Amino acid sequence: MDSLKIQLEPRSIATCPNPVLPAELLNAFDHSVLQHQADVYEAAKTHDIILDLAPTGTGKTKAGLSVIHRNRNRNAIYIAPTNALIEQQTEAAQKFVDVSGLPHIVVAASAKQVREWPNNRVGSRPGEKIYNLLREPATIFPEYGGRPLLLVTNPDIFYYAAFFQYGSKDRSNIASEFYSSFSTIIFDEFHLYDAKQLVSLLFYLALSQVFKYFEHGRKIVLLTATPEPACEAALALLKNEGVKIQQVDGQSDESQQTPSQTSVNLEIRKYIDKESLIVEITDEVINRLQGHPGQYGAVILDSKDTLNRVADQLRNKVGEHHFGRIIGNTPKEQRHSAAQKQVILATSTVDVGFNFERDIDTDRQNLDWLVFSSRDRFSFWQRLGRVGRVLGKIVTHIPSDAIAYLPEKAWEQGLVDLPIDAGRTGLQQKLEALDCLKRPFLDIYWRSEAFLEIAKPLLELETQLEGLPQASLVTDLYRVLQEILQGKRDWDFYKRRIRMLQGAENLAKSSLEKIQKDWKYIKGGQSCLMSFLRTCCPEDYEDIQAGRDSIASVESLLKKDSELAEELHSYAKTIHASYSPLFRFRDSLFENLKIQDPHKLLLDEAGEAIIDPIHLLRFYEFESDENHIIAVSRAEQPYSLAFSLYVNSLEEFDNNYLCKLFAFENCSIKRMVGNVTRSTALIKEIEKNLMPGIVVKEHMNNRWVIRRLRSQGLEYYPIHVSGGDSPTPNEYLFFPSLSGILAIAAAGVALQSPDNEEFWVA
Repeated sequence: MDSLKIQLEPRSIATCPNPVLPAELLNAFDHSVLQHQADVYEAAKTHDIILDLAPTGTGKTKAGLSVIHRNRNRNAIYIAPTNALIEQQTEAAQKFVDVSGLPHIVVAASAKQVREWPNNRVGSRPGEKIYNLLREPATIFPEYGGRPLLLVTNPDIFYYAAFFQYGSKDRSNIASEFYSSFSTIIFDEFHLYDAKQLVSLLFYLALSQVFKYFEHGRKIVLLTATPEPACEAALALLKNEGVKIQQVDGQSDESQQTPSQTSVNLEIRKYIDKESLIVEITDEVINRLQGHPGQYGAVILDSKDTLNRVADQLRNKVGEHHFGRIIGNTPKEQRHSAAQKQVILATSTVDVGFNFERDIDTDRQNLDWLVFSSRDRFSFWQRLGRVGRVLGKIVTHIPSDAIAYLPEKAWEQGLVDLPIDAGRTGLQQKLEALDCLKRPFLDIYWRSEAFLEIAKPLLELETQLEGLPQASLVTDLYRVLQEILQGKRDWDFYKRRIRMLQGAENLAKSSLEKIQKDWKYIKGGQSCLMSFLRTCCPEDYEDIQAGRDSIASVESLLKKDSELAEELHSYAKTIHASYSPLFRFRDSLFENLKIQDPHKLLLDEAGEAIIDPIHLLRFYEFESDENHIIAVSRAEQPYSLAFSLYVNSLEEFDNNYLCKLFAFENCSIKRMVGNVTRSTALIKEIEKNLMPGIVVKEHMNNRWVIRRLRSQGLEYYPIHVSGGDSPTPNEYLFFPSLSGILAIAAAGVALQSPDNEEFWVA
């Protein structure tokens, strides 16, 4: 059986006929309050952290914003998961503030928007602008003097602020403001955070407890319809530390119910090969356009290339006026026009916050039918929840249709046994039992490298509080995080490691002349120098450790020997580049590119698009010069990608660099068809001096581990390593960037770092 059909009963959600809310908040809810919204506001009266677990599309944003009323004269922050949602939630927040009479000014803050703030008031540095905005909004926007701030931003800016990642002139100031300035913090759709990204959220929650911000009225609201089990377990441990946490879902058997989603005729199909899938989805859309011309539908796929090829087929067969595309790089104005079309073709960018609303509202559901793919049960329920929404609609009885494509393994693991009358509850239980639909969540990261990541803000805090009564709070905070993340190493271990990394970063950014003259005045410089000696000059290191020599003699030698200084500089650059993926909120091998799309390969209207270089290399033919990259056509068949690396000796490489975190020189990426390399237009943005990652030799004993890592979402590529001692290159596997670090952690083996120190995963 390649498909199965099941009818899902309509959904309802509890209303609150007699909400205990201030009159001004009732206005913001249009005097129609759902139970979960009333419960969130009530829970905020006595709890520190409130989780709103109500279903998607039932007003969690308003519920979160209502908590600001508990601290109505103090700053608040709303963390939206994407830049597209920043604009949408800023508009929603402004409307809520206006109607409810809150005094706040609402300011949107993506990286692009911060750059556009005026430079003539406090300076042009982004960190400088954000710090001054938090300190006193009138310094940036004079018209807003004396009013509290509601900042709407993304988790990237939140991470860089809270983890001291801004420039050296601003990082302490802005971190201090992010720690202390906000009395209400709202994290929207936090289930989208992976294991690494959740570390920053948990760090902030723990800091709020240890530094007693909760005692002064801080409220944190977490919004999600599909919580991650590992995160729920972490919150339970935080609850043991005395944090008052309340979960809300708004369900009550005694409450009055209102329809929220129609019944859904669901068909679940197996994933099929790409070309067949494109044909099948295209035919499905055309049949629905012809058979139900008055209905609206959508297609949501994980693969951007598959979606774009469906768009090509539809354009050729029925014309482009029937459909619009909404993908990550679709500009705001094109998103709006695409949303008015009868069929919306979209990627995961619509999984959160996009309501498929049109300028001309209807009295029934906005989406009558939906075709979607899903790799895990989280996205399955998020996407299924988009079709047939009728909350607040007059007509609620018309059924909706959905077709879901799931991995073939779902059938192997028992999906086929699902009874036709299982309903929503039976389907939910079945999907939770399928291992293939469990989202990869590497909580092993929490017990290993996460502690090096959190060591950076901890060390900064310890430095700032040195000699003050609050200094002991840093040790307390580490203890709480150790309990939450289940780490085994003590604070002194990570403090030593992060000081060395701090020194490597500062030395890497210094000139050779400065290193020779002032290395000991560079923050962390001595820690990095000792690491360098231990790794590259072990005899000198042993002499210093034994007291037979001193660091002063090394200093003198550095001043005289430029070759030694160059070796230290190169070592620092390698260390810094190797670990840099740990200290980014989102991992990306290359920065996104701006390309010209004159043939509407990516956009519905010709223009400029933003694209991931990996996607460009795999799926497009393009031309480039010094100023522009132009998408010419789709590749006839997707390219595979591989890396090339040149080393002095393959024997030395095998002995010293396999299964070792390192940043490789002379490493480049190339496009392949089979075993043949295809020429690629030069793109300076994908030329990196140092490429971080881990190289692994595949053999019978580790092949199953490598397959498991791929199933957990870690990307790897072939890498061809050429050496001066061999006429032919050797082929290995390359886990680039953060994937390399996570691969070693997940495989449960020792991670060897560039300075030959090992972390053992607990």
